[in-house]
Amino acid sequence: MPTNIKFSRRSFILMSLTVAACKGGADVVELSGSTMGTSYSVKALDHERGVDKAALRLAIENSLFKVTAQMSNWDASSEVSRFNAHASTQPMSVSEDLARVISAAKDVHAASEGQFDITLGPVIEAWGFGAKGGSAHAQPSADKLAAAFDAAGQTDGLSVNGTQVRKGRPNTQIFLPSIGKGYGIDQMAQVVKSFGLTDFMVEIGGDLYVSGRNADGLDWQIGIESPDALNRQAYKVASVSNLGMATSGDYRNYFEQDGQRYSHIIDAKTGRPITHRTASVTVLAENAMLADAWATALLVHGTERGLEIANQRDLAVLFIDRHADAGDKGFVTSSSDRFAALQA
Repeated sequence: MPTNIKFSRRSFILMSLTVAACKGGADVVELSGSTMGTSYSVKALDHERGVDKAALRLAIENSLFKVTAQMSNWDASSEVSRFNAHASTQPMSVSEDLARVISAAKDVHAASEGQFDITLGPVIEAWGFGAKGGSAHAQPSADKLAAAFDAAGQTDGLSVNGTQVRKGRPNTQIFLPSIGKGYGIDQMAQVVKSFGLTDFMVEIGGDLYVSGRNADGLDWQIGIESPDALNRQAYKVASVSNLGMATSGDYRNYFEQDGQRYSHIIDAKTGRPITHRTASVTVLAENAMLADAWATALLVHGTERGLEIANQRDLAVLFIDRHADAGDKGFVTSSSDRFAALQA
């Protein structure tokens, strides 16, 4: 019988935020709530002490409701679900937001040698990790996996022209959790900025965007979690400002069957879970959407090829691998040139 293991994706630990009035007399605004099957949080410095917290909360939750209504694969009435139900190769008009996310996904797909692929939804479902998977995780039969894999393939599966999106095959499905959440974070950041706040952190389920400085007048100190599902500890602390940050790991959503461990991170070339020793990848990027997408793509590649791509494209990336001789409790890190420069 398979054993299912699934935890929240939260993969950061915020280090040392003063929650009372801080240096310079600013108030700290803290908000939190539920969204996208997880939670969101906001921490911001209100230097003028004039922000209407109720209005800010309402604006944030309205923005998140909009993103969910557009991009949730778990909502049968969402825009992406309606697109998936459009079993035709005729173009379909979509919102500017959805078109923007699909276009960004195509860019990362091409730049990542095809390993970021939003058309892998049927394959993810076949392994039990999708919107329909529930707790029925098990290795799919060869026929079931082949049929699911036949429906995937982003290179010829999707084209975007403005707000017109066309499927290359009628049965193409798009699955957006690995980029849509990041887009939601970016929308939260825009709302917070519209209230005149410039020093803040916004976060959904462990991925985030930070702007300006923290309560101590320093870059935000974000603890990158050790890739150990049972012990939530900071493995490394990153200094972050005016960047999106996302971590993708194989240690919080997986199942075990017949002594074999199957992660929810799927190799787009094989349709099977990754098997290499890279346990987590953290990316810093200009926005949370790109950080979210690249964290997934580079985890699929693993450290060796992922580090080459990160350096070729000047991406700020930290890889954490399981040490070959230390089991799940020993780890080793590798960082791209850009990540090292940002932390110097």
